[in-house]
Amino acid sequence: MKPDTSPTARTLLALELIQGSPGITADRLGDKLGVSERAARRYVGILREAEIPIESIRGPYGGYRVGRGLRLPPLMFSDTEALGLVMAVLDGHHDAGDPTDPVGSALGKIVRALPEPVAAQAEAVRRATAPAPDRGAARPDPGTTTELVHACSNHQSVRLDYRSEAGSELLIDVDPWAIVVRHGRWYLLCRSHRADAPRAYRIDRVRGVEVLDGTTFAPPADLDPVAALEEHLASGWEYDVEVVIDASVETVGRCLPRTLGVLQQLDDGSSRLVGSTSNPWWYAEQLTAIPAAYRIVRCPELQEVARVLGQRLLAAAAGD
Repeated sequence: MKPDTSPTARTLLALELIQGSPGITADRLGDKLGVSERAARRYVGILREAEIPIESIRGPYGGYRVGRGLRLPPLMFSDTEALGLVMAVLDGHHDAGDPTDPVGSALGKIVRALPEPVAAQAEAVRRATAPAPDRGAARPDPGTTTELVHACSNHQSVRLDYRSEAGSELLIDVDPWAIVVRHGRWYLLCRSHRADAPRAYRIDRVRGVEVLDGTTFAPPADLDPVAALEEHLASGWEYDVEVVIDASVETVGRCLPRTLGVLQQLDDGSSRLVGSTSNPWWYAEQLTAIPAAYRIVRCPELQEVARVLGQRLLAAAAGD
């Protein structure tokens, strides 16, 4: 995509450059904008006409700077930036066209604050776009998410009013470490007080959050939230799995998602994958990405699925 070189975009960029480099000269400003010194002065004039206090400092070290009392318009976007923002919101949140939805309401405010020509294009994209919903996504309540974000930032323990996948209602005391978004689902990575172990809870299943007074904690110093979540999601499922692979951990790790389990390097150069799953079909399909021979040494259900899957692949290759 070519950069936006419209007068509006250059004027906004001029303001950004002056704010970021107080004392910038007209000559230097022109170089940054890709225009002549005269044109750069013209953009400064446009900013002043918009009642933005751009001051000129005389002398060998003089130039432009933003004066006191600067009051920017509510939002300042170029055409490309505005359309890009609308497209990103629509792509990530499929209720963005609903004015009663918090995201839809916020997006509407952004569009209304834009200059008329830009707003018309953004609104046209917003109204005409019909994105297919992500069936796997589960967006949580914004208020609940905000409370958990604050608890993570302030290192405050909380009590979760949680509804499990089976429908059980639970009260769970946790130390919230981080919030991780993975494949359209929002998770709270935390330490469970009862289990004294890491846990991950779906935020869309959290019905309420209560901060526990007088309780603070220190999260693990070397915490990698994404890696910790994926490792947690690989354990505790219905079927325990063990696979021995004729390749090193380094080789296998490049082609398998960490949600399959933990890879262990063996003395003979091979590696062992230890994990669990509730869906042997999905697990067997992931294993086919391994660029080496492997043996399923534990989990009869996975062995049977792999046998059927292998027969189907052989039949497909034969053209029968």
